[in-house]
Amino acid sequence: MKKIILLFTFCIGFLAFSQIKVLKNETLVEIGKENSVGLYKKENRFTFNYQDINTSNLNTFRSFSFNDVNGDVSDLYKMISDGFIDEPTGNITLELPNDIIELHFEKNYGQPTMQFIQYINKNKKYVGKSQFLTKKQIDKIFGIGTSKENMYKKAVVKQPAVNTVTSAPVNTVQTTAPEHSQPAKAPAKTKKTRK
Repeated sequence: MKKIILLFTFCIGFLAFSQIKVLKNETLVEIGKENSVGLYKKENRFTFNYQDINTSNLNTFRSFSFNDVNGDVSDLYKMISDGFIDEPTGNITLELPNDIIELHFEKNYGQPTMQFIQYINKNKKYVGKSQFLTKKQIDKIFGIGTSKENMYKKAVVKQPAVNTVTSAPVNTVQTTAPEHSQPAKAPAKTKKTRK
């Protein structure tokens, strides 16, 4: 009898574990990385990971993500590159679905640099900051000059503007062939004038 109870307990335990389901391992593709800042892609979602220098614990890593709609990654790269050329007077503020990001430009030792400032969950009390990055480091993070740059360059799909007219304008005259199939008449002859 003890053997039957032991066997029964073993079978119930085995059935309970069979409810565990193995999930698919979803991996991020690295676009580029420089020191402690990296850009990663999964499908059409891009994620920046960085080491937060705003905390006393240097093992704190943070991230922010957004979908690449209408070439947002390319636009972000252009915005940062333009900031290196002509430094903005203040921070550039970007609102993402979950966070607010500021692009902070500053000269360090005479060299223009940029820093990501993240307001976590759009709350100004919780702030994460990346290290200061040079233009060369930004190019490396965005994969400029590598084949990985095409991972977001190809993703640009421009949406048509809401108020565009795709049909012919209303006031134009359109000529169509007559519905019945009669041959066209020859033009009327004009009288010749004497010379």
